[in-house]
Order: sequence, then structure tokens, then C-alpha cells
Amino acid sequence: MNEFLELASKTVQKAFAEAGYPTDNVSVILSNRPDLCELQCNGAMALAKTAHKAPFMIAGEVAEILKKDAADCFSKIEVVNPGFLNLDASPSFVKSYLSDMSKEEKLGVPEPEAKETIVLDYGGPNIAKPLHVGHLRSAVIGESVKRIIRYAGHEAIGDIHMGDWGLQMGLIICELMERKPELVYFDESFEGEYPKEAPFTIAELEEIYPTASGKANPKPVDGESEEAFEKRKEAGKIYKQKAMECTKKLQDGQRGYRALWDHIIDVSVSDMKKNYEKLKVDFDLWNGESTVHNRIPAMVKRLREEGWAHESEGALVIDVKEETDNKEIPPCMVLKSDGASLYNTTDLATLEMRREEIDPDRVIYVVDKRQSLYFEQIFRAARKSGIVKPETGLFFLGFGTVNGKDGKPYKTRDGGVMRLSMLIEQIEEAMLAKILENKKTSSEGAIDEAAAKQTADMVALAAIKYGDLSNQAAKDYIFDVDRFTSFEGDTGPYILYTMVRIKSILKKYEEKFGKLPEDLTLRDAEGAEEKELCLVLTRFNAMVRNAFEELAPHKVCAYVYELANAANRLYHSTKILDEPDAEKQKGYLALLSLTGRVFEAGISMLGFEAPEAM
Repeated sequence: MNEFLELASKTVQKAFAEAGYPTDNVSVILSNRPDLCELQCNGAMALAKTAHKAPFMIAGEVAEILKKDAADCFSKIEVVNPGFLNLDASPSFVKSYLSDMSKEEKLGVPEPEAKETIVLDYGGPNIAKPLHVGHLRSAVIGESVKRIIRYAGHEAIGDIHMGDWGLQMGLIICELMERKPELVYFDESFEGEYPKEAPFTIAELEEIYPTASGKANPKPVDGESEEAFEKRKEAGKIYKQKAMECTKKLQDGQRGYRALWDHIIDVSVSDMKKNYEKLKVDFDLWNGESTVHNRIPAMVKRLREEGWAHESEGALVIDVKEETDNKEIPPCMVLKSDGASLYNTTDLATLEMRREEIDPDRVIYVVDKRQSLYFEQIFRAARKSGIVKPETGLFFLGFGTVNGKDGKPYKTRDGGVMRLSMLIEQIEEAMLAKILENKKTSSEGAIDEAAAKQTADMVALAAIKYGDLSNQAAKDYIFDVDRFTSFEGDTGPYILYTMVRIKSILKKYEEKFGKLPEDLTLRDAEGAEEKELCLVLTRFNAMVRNAFEELAPHKVCAYVYELANAANRLYHSTKILDEPDAEKQKGYLALLSLTGRVFEAGISMLGFEAPEAM
């Protein structure tokens, strides 16, 4: 289905052609002065020089043709100095477009001519560490972009790409060995089956890693003598060396360490899934750095043999600097001087694996924007060495930080890093308090606290996700609990409140008159508020295309906010349930039903849903 402005443009282009003018620069756009007109065309301005005519004269000729041939499309056709065409869409043209849109499963969003396969790399948490507020944006933005891609008709594959293979694993194993040396996993002579139950809980695991990391990398403590600190530093070196040995044994396949590692993965991933489930975020692939470990030697061998990688100060690197660079781009390191692999190595090997197993048209990384240089090195190294096909798109979708009201990264009250689960609980509690307070002052009777909690959780998720996604991804933003949970303004709760209001009207109609008529049909809009809502609805498929092309969830947020404002203006100006004209009432109901469907599609792309009541 063509976009609304595209159809309007074709009508105007036909008139320009009939008047004898080229149509290359002729298009209809939304008016930048909605108080004067709904649409405008500035095509006459660009033709003045070649046509040797004043733009006003050109626009006047086109306007006469439009008045004669396109009255069914435009109810107002005016020429304004110095040569603008001011247009209003006719109610019948708008109604016809929306009627066609309502018959489409995806509301007029066409299937793409060339379907892409797109891998989304988002999430990126480290095993054995709790998800914190810093993981919020990757999860929320990545999930929304994935959904937008799918709604636009393409295949999207989400990969969490966990950190599950480096020194952190060796640190955990080393600390477990010190605490529980009797565990069978450390008995190299053991040949039986290892226990199915993990020798630790998620709470223990989350305490073990920072403890081990602190031992390996000690920091001075207030009141500590320099001698005592130096002693701890020496102990830290020994501890770190033991951890590195544990890492090597794990990566070399020592049986007990691999079994212990399996437990670490199972316990950690199980907890991760609970957190991501709360955010309505899921992944098609639960791969980690370990997934590509076995293919690294062959990849490194090829890079050496084909001359892409060379030795530099003992390390193996790929030069990625280009002549056009206006800043220093360091080489991409493939192996450290001790022969160990690093993030670069696993990211390149992962790209190689994706090419062989998925062959994507694009790979998109949803990562903190401060890693832009790192990914520039990875992308250049992958292209230069043939790890990816020349035509494969590699995109870095960098996001800003989540800050508190002080403008610094969001923290707990005592200054620690805010756990993601705590952040979610904080919003849920604030939302529940508001809903219970609203229920007390309403005339609905007794409060069902279980139902209120379920509703609060749904609205809280909308508050969190909309609060994040309504910002451009690259920008930092302030996480303001009071603003995000407000039922007024540009917030998730406001969007859901509008949707629930629409559901309520349709439900009250059924309570009053019986089942909604099956022959609901849209009608020509009469009032300004009705026409405004109709025009916003016509822009849905253009918005989806734009959000997909720019990988921009904030475009969806802006659209559903505009839709909510238009729907509320209609609600406040029109007594739909008391409308005496049955046919007119059916038209309103048809418009509300379509608006509800568009809302549902929009918030689904953002990754949340609406309750039945609030």
C-alpha cells in the first residue's frame, strides 16, 4: 500500500506534467504552517529559473488543473506568494485511504521488495555479574529495533553475545578453589560424573566475582599503610597469575573446569532470563564469546598466512588506518603479546561465524557510544581481511548513558551501581502507589490489589521503556521517576491511559447497546478534531518506514504521542456514546477501532502492551 503523501504527490505531479513542467522536484509534504493548510507543495519554486516564469504563475497554472481534476483529493487548493501550493486533503480521500489501511493486516505497511536478514547484537552482559542500569539501554533499544525491523517485513535475529570466556571465568574458578578446595571439580584424577547441582547460588556467584576481582586488582583502603598496600599488591599478582592459569585450563578443555563453567553459565543465564523477561526482552541466540573459541586458531592462521595480520611489539595486529582519516585509528589487535585472545578476537570470529551460519545482509551492534572507535577498528579489520562480504552492512548504533537528576550515571541512594532489578522494582512501586491512590478517589468500588499490581507492572514497563526510547539513542538522558510515571505529558503511562480510554469507550458501547456492529465503516470527517486524528493515522506506514531506515525507536514514540494527543482531543470534543445519529456513531466507533489497532502496533514495536483498564 502506497504512503498517503506519496499518493498526494502523484496527483500533484500529474497536474505539473499536464501543465508542461518536469516533475523531478515535485512532492507533497506536511505543512509547516498547519494553521494555514494541511499539506503543501513547493515544486513551483524550483522551476522558475528553467521555465522563465514566476513561481506564482507556475503554481497558479497547476492549481487550476488540480481544481478541475483533483477535487476528490484536495478540498482546498490555494496559491500563496511567492509560489507555494497550500492544500487540504479532502475528507473522502482520507476516508478512502484509512478504509484500505484498516483492511490490511499490517495497516498498510508493504512487504519490502528485497527482504533483508539482519543480525542484532545487543545485551552483552557478563556472566556471573548482575544486570545493572547500564544494561538497560542496550536491551530496550535493541529489542525495539528488532521489532521495528520485523514489522517492516525483514528478518531480524537477536543475539545476546555474553561475556562468558575471559579472565573473569578464571577469577571465579580461582576463588571457588580457595573457598572450596574439596570440590570434585578440582580433583584432576576424578573420572566419574560431576554433580548436576551447582555448588553455589546466584547470590553467592554474584559475590564471588567482585571479591576475586578485588583480590587480583587491589585498591588502597583509607588508613592503610603503604607497606600493607604493597603487600596486598604482591598477593594480588600471585592471585591473578593463578586466575590466568585457571582461565587457560578452562579454555584448553580441562574436564573439571568445563563442568564448573557449565554450572556458572546455567545459574547466571537462568537469572539473566528472569531480568530480561521482566523487561519483555528476548533473544533468538544465547551465544557468548565461548561459542567461537574453537574457531579462533584457524581464523588467526588464515589472517597470518594471507598477510592481513602482522607482529607488532609482540602482539598480532591488523592495520586499519586509511589515508582519508583525520584522526588516529590504532591497529586492531588480534592476539596479545602472550598469545591470548581478547574481545577483538572473539568479535571478529563471531562475524566469521555469522557469515558462515546466517549470511546476514546487515549486522547491527547496539552498544554504548563510547565504544565507537573500537567498533570502527573491528569493522575495518573484518572488511579488509574478508571476514565479512564486501556488501555486508556493519552498523554501530551507539547509545548514551542513563543519568540521575544530578547529570551523573544513575546510582542507588548510597551511591552504588543501580541493579536493573532494583530499578524495575522502584518504578513498579511508584506506579502501584499512583494506581491505588487513583482507585481510592474513583467510584469503582473495592480495590483488587492483585489486579492493581498486574496493571502497575504493565504501566511501569511502559514508563521505563518509553522514558528511554523517546530519546534519540545517542543522547544521554535523565532517569526521572516522577516524570516517567506521570499520566500527563510525553510519557508511557499517558500513551497507555489514552489506549485504555479507547478500550473503555468501545466496552461501554457494548454494555449499553450490545456487541459492536460488524458493519462499522469509516465516514468523511466533519469536525477539526476528527479530521486531525484521521490525518495522523494516514502517516503510520510512512513512520514505520522512517523508523526502520533510521533504526530510530524515538520516531515511533513521537508518532504514538502525536496520535494520543489527537485521540484525546477528539474524546474531549465529541460525545461518542451519546451521539443520536446511529451512522455517525458507527463512524466514530470505526475510527476509534482503527486508532486502537495503530496504537497496539506502535507500542508493540516499542516492546510493551496496554492493560484492559487503569
